[in-house]
Amino acid sequence: MGRMKGSGSEAAEGARTDPLVQLSLEQLRERTSMKWRTFPEDVLPLWVAEMDVPLAPAIVEALHTAIGLGDTGYPYGNAYAEAFAEFASERWRWDGLRVEHMAIVPDVMMGIVEVLRLITDPGDAVVVCSPVYPPFYAFVAHDAREVVEAPLGPDLRIDLATLQEAFVRARSHGRRAAFLMSNPHNPTGVVHTRKELEAIAELARRYDVRVVSDEIHAPLVLPGATFTPFLTVPGSENGFALTSASKAWNLAGLKAALAIAGVEAVKDLRLMPEEVSHGPSHLGVIAHTAAFLECGQWLDELLLGLDANRDLLGQLIEKHLPSVRYRPPQATYLAWLDCTRLRLHSDQQTGSPGVVSDMAGPAKMFLDEAKVALSSGHVFGSGGAGCVRLNFGTSPAILRQALSCMGRAARGL
Repeated sequence: MGRMKGSGSEAAEGARTDPLVQLSLEQLRERTSMKWRTFPEDVLPLWVAEMDVPLAPAIVEALHTAIGLGDTGYPYGNAYAEAFAEFASERWRWDGLRVEHMAIVPDVMMGIVEVLRLITDPGDAVVVCSPVYPPFYAFVAHDAREVVEAPLGPDLRIDLATLQEAFVRARSHGRRAAFLMSNPHNPTGVVHTRKELEAIAELARRYDVRVVSDEIHAPLVLPGATFTPFLTVPGSENGFALTSASKAWNLAGLKAALAIAGVEAVKDLRLMPEEVSHGPSHLGVIAHTAAFLECGQWLDELLLGLDANRDLLGQLIEKHLPSVRYRPPQATYLAWLDCTRLRLHSDQQTGSPGVVSDMAGPAKMFLDEAKVALSSGHVFGSGGAGCVRLNFGTSPAILRQALSCMGRAARGL
């Protein structure tokens, strides 16, 4: 069970200044995004990776200024890349990051697809560590690459022996191969250590596997852990990283991301089709630039709120769902809950990994009986059946209501 920090009293939460406590359920239900419109109004949505926060004031100001000027044309310039380089230097000591080693892409997943097209061909293999973010399966398979799984270990961390075996399978028959890594890992919230990343880079070099690191959750590393950008470890020079301000500042609807090449991969990045740069939104670029450049304090307050919610969630699970196993995540606002003791799943779960609309096992029960929408574990690939992913990037009040309803539903089994 998770770490405990006192009683998590509502009085203490009332004194919080983070963005998670600023919007009521009634205000949130006015939103028209996927999170708040997919399910009926009596459902509490704790599924898709969207937080229940207002925009950071500096982002609001930047967007209002652009709208007031009619500045809604095509993206231009290097401001986004420069802002990220400054943020990365200040937060992670990632110094020397060069603008010419970055390219703007529509969003992280589309950027991943474009990078994989640069370094693999149809029929080649892409290794993933399951359970993992469902679009890794869908986007890769739709682009005619084979997904090769390297399941996480029992501690939910990357198992190097298993990864090595996957690299061997991926490189069989002379195929090219890539390793699509989630760093930090989604859905487990694990933050890979520098030592782990160095070992991954060495292994990838040995088997001539190119690493593509999805680092969209990097700004959301919580107290107690330290983020290491993959491209800062020895051996990563031929790798890529993808990032944006989307998750940390709640900008999923304002499309813009960055593809970053290691020094040996710059030549590959230069082959990216010119039309890819037309995908991002100019307003998206403005918003993401403002986030990285001006919204560090807002992020710090958010991280404190997420840390408090992480602990509150552990307390609520212990109270309402004692049979559910919970490892507090080191990063993100996503919790991976092992509900296998509820015996609501089959190891041969119906549905396909990556089909995020599929509901099965405990997720279906909690939706039907508790009116709480969670992400169904089986769509995250091997190791996901019987689990759910819960988004705790919301108010403590909503968390309490959701876990109370989930507890009642579980007791009724």
